[in-house]
Formats: sequence, C-alpha cells, structure tokens
Amino acid sequence: MSPGTRTILRRALVLPAITYVLWCAALYWRQDALLFPRSFANNQAMLRRPAEAEQWLLDIGDGKTVEAWFFLGDGRSAERPGPAAMLFHGNAELIDNWVGLADFYTRRGVSVLMPEYRGYGRSGGEPSQAAIARDVLAFHERLLGHAAVDSTRIAYHGRSLGGGVAVQLAKDRPPAALILDHTFTSVRSFASGFGVPGFLVKHPYDSAAVFPALICPILITHGRDDRVVPFSHGLTLSTLNPRVTFREVPGDHINFPGDMNAYDAARELVLREAGLID
Repeated sequence: MSPGTRTILRRALVLPAITYVLWCAALYWRQDALLFPRSFANNQAMLRRPAEAEQWLLDIGDGKTVEAWFFLGDGRSAERPGPAAMLFHGNAELIDNWVGLADFYTRRGVSVLMPEYRGYGRSGGEPSQAAIARDVLAFHERLLGHAAVDSTRIAYHGRSLGGGVAVQLAKDRPPAALILDHTFTSVRSFASGFGVPGFLVKHPYDSAAVFPALICPILITHGRDDRVVPFSHGLTLSTLNPRVTFREVPGDHINFPGDMNAYDAARELVLREAGLID
C-alpha cells in the first residue's frame, strides 16, 4: 500500500471519529436543556395562584426557594384526615398547568401536593435528577406531617418526565398507588437514538430498574400516537411488575388524554383498589 493510500485511509477513519466525538460532546453539554426545557415552560402564561391553593416554600440555599401548591381535599380537615396525591408534571409544563388535574382528586376527597422543579416557574436553582429528588423528598416529609393527611394513603401521579420523578420517589418512599402517563423506561434508553453511549446520560431516570420492586397498585396510561415517548415504553414497563394495570388511552404526547372519560375511569379504578377513594 502506497503512502498516499495510507494517508487517505487514515483521513477516512479519523474525520468520522472526530465528528462523532464532537457530536457526543455537544449532546452531553446540551442534555440539560433537552431534558429540562424550562425556558419554554417559563414562557407560557402563568396563572395566579388559585385562592384555594396553599403555597409551600422549600429553602434550597443561597436565598432561593422551590415552590409547591397544596390543595385540601373536599371535606378534609385535622378532624377528618384523608388520602393525598403528589402530582409531578412533564418537562415542558409548570404546576400552573395542572390545576385542572388537581381538581379531579380534591373533588374525591384526596388532598393534592404539586411540587415545582428547580428553575421552573417561580422556583430558583438548576434542575437535575438528584436535586429534584431531594426537593420532592423534602416536600413528601412535610406532607406526611400534615394534620389533614393520612400518611399511610399517599399516591404519586407523574406524566412524562414527572413519571420518572414519581418512580424515583417511590423507590425511597413507597406510595399507596402509582399512576404514570406516557412515561419512559429510562432517559438512557433514548441515547442510542441519538447515536451516543448511554453512560453519557447525566440524568438517567431509570424507571425500568426500579419497577420490579414496587409493591403498590400501578396504573400506566399511554397513547399509541405518542411520538415523543413511544408507546412501547409504556408496554415495556407494564411487563416488569404484575401489579400494573395498563390502559391505552387515545391521544398523543401533547394532546392527552383524547378520551377523558376513559382516563378518569382508569384512575378511579386504581385509586379504589388502593383504598384511596370509596
């Protein structure tokens, strides 16, 4: 082989390798913005805090706080404590967008706590899997001590990224019930689609690894038209634990659910199974 041929071959190998390394580096540094697009979420019109919502603030240092909204379930008080649900929204949403979902629970006598993520809405700090996990754990501890809440009957409900947040909390603080809407098996599972190795993912949210050990009633809902988190993710999670009820609900990742009656019925069923509503 001539020297010229060897030079051409080296270039043919080296240039793609350099391009691939640069691509991986770019995705590594951009992954926070991709997973936590809080600038998009924060550009949405934010609601004034509803009068019935109690604002909880968590001090995270440096003069910054993380916000949560607490809604008391209908008919609940210190004299009549009842169940509660912690709600975790998707990565391009705010707690402001979930007031309607909270209403589903409060009308059934279930109090609701909606923690915000760091850097979202009116909350300070920078989001990460570890930081969000610490925050929701602290809010959970406060919820346990609320006089109107039965600490043995707390459910978690997460959507998309919020499903990953809910599952990670369930690993450390088992809930009475778990509801997940079009969530993923793990963030790392998307890495191959971008052509990068999974070990570069900083916030893996590996729900599939946690799922087999969960011991509460679980509802997974997913729309077959979801193009952000493929339908297969929900199906895969449903095979990892015999306590899962899987429901295909019409709708894509954004316009979900397409059938509110079917969605409400599925949620009511798992809440009854867990003894959270009559």
